[in-house]
Order: sequence, then C-alpha cells, then structure tokens
Amino acid sequence: MKMINHTTVIKRMKPRLIINTFFKALFLMATMFGLLVLGILLYRIFTQGIGHLNLQFLQNLPSRKAELAGIKPALIGTIWLMGVVTPITLLLGVGTAIYLEEYAKKNRFTSFIQINISNLAGVPSIVFGLLGLTVFVRALALGTSVLAAGLTMSLLVLPVIIVASQEAIKSVPKQLREASYGMGATKWQTIVRVVLPAAIPGILTGGILALSRAIGETAPLVVLGLPLFLAFLPKSVFDMFTVLPMQIYNWTGRPQAAFQELAAAGIIVLLLMLIIMNSIAVLIRNKFHKRY
Repeated sequence: MKMINHTTVIKRMKPRLIINTFFKALFLMATMFGLLVLGILLYRIFTQGIGHLNLQFLQNLPSRKAELAGIKPALIGTIWLMGVVTPITLLLGVGTAIYLEEYAKKNRFTSFIQINISNLAGVPSIVFGLLGLTVFVRALALGTSVLAAGLTMSLLVLPVIIVASQEAIKSVPKQLREASYGMGATKWQTIVRVVLPAAIPGILTGGILALSRAIGETAPLVVLGLPLFLAFLPKSVFDMFTVLPMQIYNWTGRPQAAFQELAAAGIIVLLLMLIIMNSIAVLIRNKFHKRY
C-alpha cells in the first residue's frame, strides 16, 4: 500500500480549510448584518415611541389630534381577532394533521391533499384576503366583522399549523404507540394520551410562528376593507373593528411627525403582545418537553 506522508495530507487539506474559513466568515457577517439592521430598527422605534407609551395612550380612542390619540380600539380588536383565530386554527390544524398521519390511507388522493397544503403555506397573504372578501364578506354577508377577518386569517395560517403538527406527530417514536397498544389502549386513546402530549412541543412551535404571522399581517385586512379609523369598541364577533397593524398603517401615512411617533408606540405595543403570547406558548412547550 502506498504511504501518504504528513506534508501531502496538509497540502490536500489546505484548500478545504480555506473554503471552510471563508464560508464561516461569510455566514458570521450575514448574521451580524441582520442583527445590526434589527438593532437599528429597534433603537429607532423605541427612541421615537417610548415617550408616548403610557396609560392615556392605551386607554384613549383614536383622534385627529396627536396629543389625544390612543390605541384602545385597535388593541381590543386585535385581542378579539386572536380570540377567533387561535381556537379555529389549532382545532382544525391539529385535527387535520391527526387525520392525515393516523387515519388516512397513503394513496394518490392523500398525496394530492398533502401537496396542496404545502403549497398553500407559500401563497401570498393578499390572495387569502381576496378569498375572504369574496366568501366571508360578500357571499356570507359578514361584512368587515371580527368573524370575517378571523376566518380569513385562520385560512392564512392554517397550512403552517397543519404541516408543523404533522411533523411533530411523525417525530413521536413508534415504540410509544406500540407500548400503548400492548397495554390494551384503542387507537383514539393512544392518540389522545400518548401521541398528542408527546407532540405538543412541536405543535406549539408551529402554532407560535403561525399566530405571530396572523397578529402582524395587514394586507388581507386591507383587502377586507377594515377601517383605518374607528372610535368605538367591538362588542361581539359580528361587529366592525380594527387592529393594531391597521392603526399603525394609518398613523404612518400621515405627514405629521407626532403621528409617526404614535406609530412607533403602536409598534412597541404590538411587539409586547407578541412577546407575551410567545412566552406563554414557550412555557407550555417546555413543560411538555421536559415531561416527554
């Protein structure tokens, strides 16, 4: 056997080491660039909006005068919207994933469904807005209500939750299912008591991403015709409403600097809502992750 000396090995490895160092530096620069842009954006938002963030801003109704304007209807409307979107998407999304992974036979029809669900996850949000406008606002005559917007946003994020839930269910070891069947449990009992608890961390991860997208989307709501200015609170899911992204969009469109600062304060409120919602979901996920 021909022996290769140490010097030859080093010469052969040198180009690979150079390429590895180059890509490592490139990826580090890309990461640092993204963090730098994010840092500048957050700095600008907080320096502009933190001065307007007080109880008066949270409790006041919108006004044409910047010093009197508040965000209460948009804040309450966002909570109403998420109250509709969250149960619909989680129930339908997880239910669909359970059916496709545990009950549906693997054939061309289910493959066709799976491909379409994956494709729908990449459809632009404005397309779902047009669908919601046609079906919920006009055909079902729901108007620009909480229910119409909630159903539209549910369609938008539903594919993401279905795909994430399927992957989480697939990741549950087969040994857990077999042990449950060996103990005499039925298929449904195994799904409810074994599969779902073990899959909850992955399901919640997908749910966090999907609901975070829903709370910040503006394009579908603009297509639905949600008002930019609303001076009353919704009392039911059939009432007209507005949300934080729409209110922020309204303020950013005004030339006065004071309204630009109000928009920055609204962005801070939206970010805090996202952090609180995601933190709750992460705590639940970690609890089940430790258990299973």
